Amino acid sequence: MKLVILMGDAAVGKMTVGQELMKLTDLRLFHNHMTIEPVIEIFGNFNGEAIRRMREIIFEEYAKTDNYGMIFTYMWAFDMQSDWDYIDHVCDIFKTYHKDTEFIYVELVAPQEIRLKRNVTPNRLHNKASKRDIEESNQRLIRDDNNHRCVSNEGELPFENYIRIDNTNLSPEEVAAIIKDKFHL
Repeated sequence: MKLVILMGDAAVGKMTVGQELMKLTDLRLFHNHMTIEPVIEIFGNFNGEAIRRMREIIFEEYAKTDNYGMIFTYMWAFDMQSDWDYIDHVCDIFKTYHKDTEFIYVELVAPQEIRLKRNVTPNRLHNKASKRDIEESNQRLIRDDNNHRCVSNEGELPFENYIRIDNTNLSPEEVAAIIKDKFHL
C-alpha cells in the first residue's frame, strides 16, 4: 500500500492536485475537508476532536483493505510538535495493517498572493463550504500564515520519499504528473 501525504499551506492546491493525481493513478483521495465540512455542518463550528476521530476511523478501515493507496492532504504546521506526532500516528496506522506501506511526502509551496487568488476558485468553493465567506477565509489564511510555519525549512524533512514542488506557475495536472513520475505511481 502507498500513502501519499500531500502537504502545504492553505489554498496552495493540495485538494486540486490530489484530484488530478487520483485521475492518473489507482490512489484514492482523502482531502482534509472531507471530515472538516460535515463536522462544521453538524456542530455549527469546528470541532477538532470529532474531525480527528472521523479521520482515525477512515484511516484504520482504509488501511485494512488491499487497495493500492491513499492521498491524504494536510496543512502541516512544522512549528507544532503535535502535527509531527499526528503524521507519525497516521503512518503507524498504515504500518499496523501493511508493514511494507510506502510513504510518500509531497510538499506544495506558493506565495501568499497566489494562494489568496486560489482561495476563491470554483472547485475550492464547491468542495469546501467553510471557505465560501471569502473575507473570513482570506483572513484565516493570513492569520494561519502569521501564526504557523506551514513551509518546511531546507533539510528539515528527513523522508527518503520526499519532494517539494513550487506550484506557483504549474497547473494541477502538471504537478500530478510530476508526482506520478517521480514516485512511479
